[in-house]
Amino acid sequence: MLEKIAESIKNNKNILEKKEINPIVEYIDSNSYKSSRIYSSIGEDSASIINENDKLTLITTDRIKTEFIENFPFGAGFSSILVGVDDIYACGGTPLAATIIVSFKEQNIGMKIIEGICAGSNKFKIPIIRGHTNTRDYYELSSTLIGEIKKEDYISATNAKIGDYIILAVDFDGKVGKASNLYWDTTTFKDTDTIIKKRESMNEIAKRHLANASKDISNGGIFGTILQLIKYSKVGAKVNINQIEIPPLLKKLNYDLKTYIKMYLTTSFIITSPEENCHKIINIFKKHGMTANVIGKIIKYENLIQISDGLNTIDALKF
Repeated sequence: MLEKIAESIKNNKNILEKKEINPIVEYIDSNSYKSSRIYSSIGEDSASIINENDKLTLITTDRIKTEFIENFPFGAGFSSILVGVDDIYACGGTPLAATIIVSFKEQNIGMKIIEGICAGSNKFKIPIIRGHTNTRDYYELSSTLIGEIKKEDYISATNAKIGDYIILAVDFDGKVGKASNLYWDTTTFKDTDTIIKKRESMNEIAKRHLANASKDISNGGIFGTILQLIKYSKVGAKVNINQIEIPPLLKKLNYDLKTYIKMYLTTSFIITSPEENCHKIINIFKKHGMTANVIGKIIKYENLIQISDGLNTIDALKF
């Protein structure tokens, strides 16, 4: 079982794609201009800029894949808001506004993209304040979300500490998305107050200073997210696969662990924290309608993910 899970992690194309862009990211980080007003940047879900009022302005940017735009234009538009919103909440912040770049060749597809963008805007209460539109040549969609947080409350994705426990928090109230059997949809069918309340769990954790590091789970799945977190924190992770719970609906649909760990889990987070804070964090998630539990621990071996079944341990991935 461990070997099959390890093989699934190694062959996850979304994890491999992130590995391919590492040299580009590292080059930009080494060669671009630096400013003392930048509090955090590359490696974070949301980069941050220091303001005079001791608050941080949060910024995150995402691009939606062309194939997704062409096949599911409304869903692509909605996702352009969702992905940025969860990046802002992942560090404990509050999203404030979005800007959009959208290009399309066919008017009917373009309108579906825009309708999806507006649906996401209304669902998450995010004003669209700027953007750029091309209506002739190709399909493109990217978004930038802006948010804020008190500097003292900011949870970094680069601050996991050796000895931290790893907590997985997921909204179990979801359904398989229309676009892919690897998309766990927890937002499109719920009202605004419900989906925001679940995300405000991260605001409470941030204000109480309970976590050392966090990331939201996106298209890299559970292990892709853990891998990014440990890479930028310069640590490793040991995960007990028996502690990863699968939502009941997915069990009914015969999803196994090998498939589940590849899923894009909307409304979900990976948190690392000292042992004494784990119970508090889990209770906060529970209060906000989320399911959370400890699945592993941060270890000293840099960029290494180990997986265990409680008895045996193997190296699953070294970045």
